[in-house]
Amino acid sequence: MAIFSPARLHYNDPMETDPTTGRRPFWIEPHDHSLAFPDVELALREPDGLLAVGGDLSPQRIFNAYRHGIFPWYSDGQPILWWSPDPRSVLLPERLKISRSLRKTLRRGRFRVTLDKAFEAVIAACAAPRRDSDGTWITAEMAQAYRRLHHLGVAHSAECWNGERLVGGLYGLAIGRVFFGESMFSRESDASKTAFAFLVRQLRAWGFRLIDCQVHSPHLASLGAEQLARAEFVARLEDLCAQAPDVHDWRRDADTLDHGWDGASP
Repeated sequence: MAIFSPARLHYNDPMETDPTTGRRPFWIEPHDHSLAFPDVELALREPDGLLAVGGDLSPQRIFNAYRHGIFPWYSDGQPILWWSPDPRSVLLPERLKISRSLRKTLRRGRFRVTLDKAFEAVIAACAAPRRDSDGTWITAEMAQAYRRLHHLGVAHSAECWNGERLVGGLYGLAIGRVFFGESMFSRESDASKTAFAFLVRQLRAWGFRLIDCQVHSPHLASLGAEQLARAEFVARLEDLCAQAPDVHDWRRDADTLDHGWDGASP
């Protein structure tokens, strides 16, 4: 997402040489059907994690990218940029931190949380311009790619409602026992955090072992995210993405799962 960070890197020349290594990102032909990516250890240091340029956003390529610790991230007017930063920001579901103020919000029951009930609305809200940003990294092409993944049962959303109004939410990809967070939005205080808290608890109940948050931010750290060396992250993906979680149906009302928020974690 950085899953919960609306600010993205501004990178004007994707084929510029990395001043620290003398390398350039790899070029992928737009219709290359091999779906192959370079070794992530060849990613640039400046900007951190830029690995390749080009290719396409087919479901197969995106799926293969995430399984190998790579994700697309670019703006309108740029070619597709593929990233694998080092270190990687991750959250272990059992280490989710619930602040005192968020715990009060959860106990108050002001919001209702659902899963996969409004994916289209969530991605549209995440793609909308924000007050603290000049634009959006979720281009029309990107949004359509994740809609396709949703129809294939790979991309999922969590929605936070106040009455009948959608006030927060997030979306990402579920592969094996890993959830790859992509973006979140909030229209009311604590709305996105509430959606995230319920999602993390449900993922933990389903046997998910890792949540990818991509890039570190103080907001993510406050929720329990920590940094993992890229090599360790990729090694965990190789194991966890091959394991089937105990998921029967994503589409549900998450608030029916509430058993209290007395602890610091769900």
